[in-house]
Amino acid sequence: MSMLSRYVSRSAVKSSILCASSYSQRPMPEIDLEFQGYRGKSYDESSQLHSERIVPSSIPYYSKPLLATQGKMQWIWDQDGKRYLDLFAGIVTVSVGHCHPKVNEAAQKQMSKLWHTTGIYMTPPIYEFAEKLTATLPRHLKVCFFANSGSEANDFAMALSRIHTGAFDVISFRNAYHGASPYTVGLTAHGPWKHQYANSFGIHHAMNPDPYRGLWGGAACRDSPAQPDRTCACAEGHCEAADRYIEQLREVLDYSVPQKVAAFFAESIQGVGGTVQFPKGYLKKAFELVRSKGGLCISDEVQTGFGRLGSHMWGFETHDVLPDIVTMAKGIGNGFPMAAVVTTQEIADSLKGVLHFNTFGGNPVACAVGSAVLDVMKEEDTQEKSKVVGTYFLEELNKLRNKYDVIGDVRGKGLMIGIELVADRATRECLGAKEFVQIFDEIRDQGVLVGKGGLRGTVIRIKPPMCITTRDVDFAIDAFSRAFESHNNRK
Repeated sequence: MSMLSRYVSRSAVKSSILCASSYSQRPMPEIDLEFQGYRGKSYDESSQLHSERIVPSSIPYYSKPLLATQGKMQWIWDQDGKRYLDLFAGIVTVSVGHCHPKVNEAAQKQMSKLWHTTGIYMTPPIYEFAEKLTATLPRHLKVCFFANSGSEANDFAMALSRIHTGAFDVISFRNAYHGASPYTVGLTAHGPWKHQYANSFGIHHAMNPDPYRGLWGGAACRDSPAQPDRTCACAEGHCEAADRYIEQLREVLDYSVPQKVAAFFAESIQGVGGTVQFPKGYLKKAFELVRSKGGLCISDEVQTGFGRLGSHMWGFETHDVLPDIVTMAKGIGNGFPMAAVVTTQEIADSLKGVLHFNTFGGNPVACAVGSAVLDVMKEEDTQEKSKVVGTYFLEELNKLRNKYDVIGDVRGKGLMIGIELVADRATRECLGAKEFVQIFDEIRDQGVLVGKGGLRGTVIRIKPPMCITTRDVDFAIDAFSRAFESHNNRK
């Protein structure tokens, strides 16, 4: 049986739930799970409490926000038992599936033994997890620091680079997102996430090497089954756009920083920025250039790690680079709050005599969960599934782009996918906010949950749990098509 047919057949199981077939003419894939019922606060009460008790910076998705009450694998239910296909996975966080039974069991088992000790004592789960985690990475990356979120991980990586190099200046990209803490918001170069307090001291933002919206790039520049609809002068095996963007990075190093820098941060594919992929060969040349200035190269794998891109376990491997520090979070715990920084022994030794501590980093329950997640990824071959199902998804989205002018670009790799919506395909003018929200809401009304990103919030982000099937993809494609068709009818 082929890999593709195996993933199709796995989804063809018995149904014992509200089918929600009214969402779409294509029936929602059948599953053998039941809605367990909901007896909590009503939708209106929950909405009122959110407005009164939750800080207003946290704004739920959709014109009528979803009240999620139950989740299982790639599915979420609302208070009324309506089922949704989750293609955003709690912002790229639920890696192996909501409430995966093996992960649940590991958490429950550890909770019955020991909840918490912090780093003041030794405890087995942290060592078991550290061994498993570093076994997935290149051999030089073998020392772990555990934290609770991607922001904390990038915070620590930046501090570690400054301690180790003795330099201060750090470089990241425009359009990058590396966290929202006061420290990492400086690394982030995305206007909506910048705030009116001091940040970015010593941080420089280089031109974003974006083959779709940037100055250079075209139809052969991305490592993806989907390419920009732009002409390309690149020769086979050599990306001209990469060379031009490297010259821009060189100018930052020549004009804006001292002779030595501390670090260079890069996502393997930009997440919040709208699933932006760099030109082929760019990141390898960037690493070489930064190292010539004494800087460390830091790969932010918070969204791209753990096999999501399909071809490799880690996104940086798709660029043929070896980072000095890797940061990770989100999918590491399948939704359990945890993160990690992994580096070399030499860099870690810079902390000798430096007191640095994280109360909850390496929590026994978190580490037991992390170990179980890695086991599931291996047992269920989620990396290969990301490759097969993700490629199929991108190919089907390419067909939609050929049909609907509102789709300016389809991009991504594996199960990290973006659909950029435009008002004018020729000029790449962003789709208006009102029109985007209408499409966004209609996709949800069809029974599919997606994310959004990009500077103007006009990129549909597809980053599902890595257990989805091609049958799920077919259902999603039908939902997208209906939403885009409705948009055409409103013109």
